[in-house]
Amino acid sequence: MDDPTVHRRLTAILAADVVTYSRLMGRDEEGTHAAWKAHRKELIDAKIAECEGRIVKLTGDGFLAEFPSVVNAVTCAATVQRGMLERNAGVPQRSRIKLRMGINLGDVIVEGDDIFGDGVNVAVRLESIAAPGGIAVSAAVRDNVGNRLDLRFEDMGEQTLKNIDRPVRAYGISLDFPPAPSGSDASQDEPWEIEKPSIAVLPFNNISGDPEQEYFSDGITEDIITDLSKISGLFVVARNTVYIYKGKPAKVQQVSQDLRVNYILEGSVRKAGSRVRVTAQLVEGKGGGHLWADRYDRDLTDIFALQDEITHTIVDHLKVKLLPEEKKVIGQAPTGSFEAYAYYLRGRHFLHWHSKSHYVLAKRMFAMAVELDPLYARAYAGIADCDSFLFLHYNADVSIDGILAASAKALDLESGLAEAHASRGLALSLRERHPEAMAEFDQAIALDPNLFEAYYFYARACFTQGKLDEAARLFQRAAEIKPDDYQALLVLINVLRSLGREQEMKIAAREGVARAERELVLRPENARAAYLGALGLAALGELDRAKEWAGRALTIDPDDRLAKYNVACFYSLEGEHERAIGLLVELLPRATHETKRWVKYDSDLDPIRRHPHFLKVLELLD
Repeated sequence: MDDPTVHRRLTAILAADVVTYSRLMGRDEEGTHAAWKAHRKELIDAKIAECEGRIVKLTGDGFLAEFPSVVNAVTCAATVQRGMLERNAGVPQRSRIKLRMGINLGDVIVEGDDIFGDGVNVAVRLESIAAPGGIAVSAAVRDNVGNRLDLRFEDMGEQTLKNIDRPVRAYGISLDFPPAPSGSDASQDEPWEIEKPSIAVLPFNNISGDPEQEYFSDGITEDIITDLSKISGLFVVARNTVYIYKGKPAKVQQVSQDLRVNYILEGSVRKAGSRVRVTAQLVEGKGGGHLWADRYDRDLTDIFALQDEITHTIVDHLKVKLLPEEKKVIGQAPTGSFEAYAYYLRGRHFLHWHSKSHYVLAKRMFAMAVELDPLYARAYAGIADCDSFLFLHYNADVSIDGILAASAKALDLESGLAEAHASRGLALSLRERHPEAMAEFDQAIALDPNLFEAYYFYARACFTQGKLDEAARLFQRAAEIKPDDYQALLVLINVLRSLGREQEMKIAAREGVARAERELVLRPENARAAYLGALGLAALGELDRAKEWAGRALTIDPDDRLAKYNVACFYSLEGEHERAIGLLVELLPRATHETKRWVKYDSDLDPIRRHPHFLKVLELLD
């Protein structure tokens, strides 16, 4: 008797198909068949095995493969497509074999060696909308890969796919292929162009012999990244991405390959008394050869001129043309006071740690910078950022008018500060001035497409307006930008649950919990990582661990109103409805307007909304 049990598993599915295979076969049947067999034997099969995948079935002019990891599936697809381009380089255009590929992460039915189901069907339909030589993936794939491979995902919007009963959000992967070799017969259906020079600035090493000087070497790194990012003729890897290499031995060629950039800048900083020594070297990524290296011994008061000199030297070596407005912006010193700059760097260093105590310390440092230089725009923006996070994450007694005033002051002094626009957008959204807030968020992202705060604040503002699809997209982008941030992913969980995107929710929960675990190792006193992590564990069905984390959060800070709120959410999900309602009734009389709006849309509270005692909660929302 057959086993009636249906076996299922979650897997990454890659579907591939040869473009215009029938036409190729009609023109040269033997040649096309032989070429396709050679591509498979010499490239495709080997790469699939190398990435721990397996071919499920062959379709004559294509194949279906599965992988235990989404990252492996995307790595394999990108490697094969690049390999196919190289193999086609000397082949006449009309005889080239090109592949379309589609990748999906989904639940499949397993029968012997074969797989079936909606997860497979979506992958196949995604392949059909991919560009020749390209890859189309589902949102679940894009979200799971994040920035691990530093590929650029191009939003294709909601796609209506044949025989799929719901729209599917699709993304194309930009592989940045080089142009066809000169003399080839490349036609207009090959849109690859010469890309502008790309560079990653690795965190400068602090060799001062004093770990407390780390803020200074980090500050110089970030300021060089900021200056280079203002140059339209350069592609510069974002700060949060390169900082995954901080404190780790890394070979330049490997970093260049991982980040897919042409050039690497690395260096060191030694600060002693009133002097600073900075070494810097520009390395060609593929071969590892040095293009330029120098050492600078300067007074600390010359630090801005030093940074400007390094930036211009890089521009000269890469033969990038500066626009007149770029020359002007890069040459501007943010303050005339080195002491104010040092306090600002300390504040920025603390701000990146994203915990309550560090926000308080960062605000103190920014305030000292303003005291030393009342015209220091970036320090005002730092104060606005600290107050924004203290208000959102810790219900601190912060004035919304104060955030508006600090961000307005920053923008009056320096209108192009993306972080000031983001904080102003948050304050306006808390005032329910939503059109103005959205304009500020859009401006922040236009000025700095890699600003975590802009996407994070924007997502929260969308959530409190009930714009859940947009909130999900923005939270996902925030999590990609900052690979060590646990908050965006764990807050995203209930948004995805509300949207019925259960599989994506579990992916976000798994990665969010892993990030929260790393945070608690570094900062065991951070209640926020514990209570948000508890919700992530609950979403994964790990209730015993979730209960332990929820209790830990309340033990760390029993007076934290947001800890109480999130633990109430956990109790709601776990089934302890009376305890959940009791915590909400306790905290809501002193809750902010934003927290009350959150209660309205939070899917974590759905299990208790029909409870007769939930009326007490509703009464407190007015």
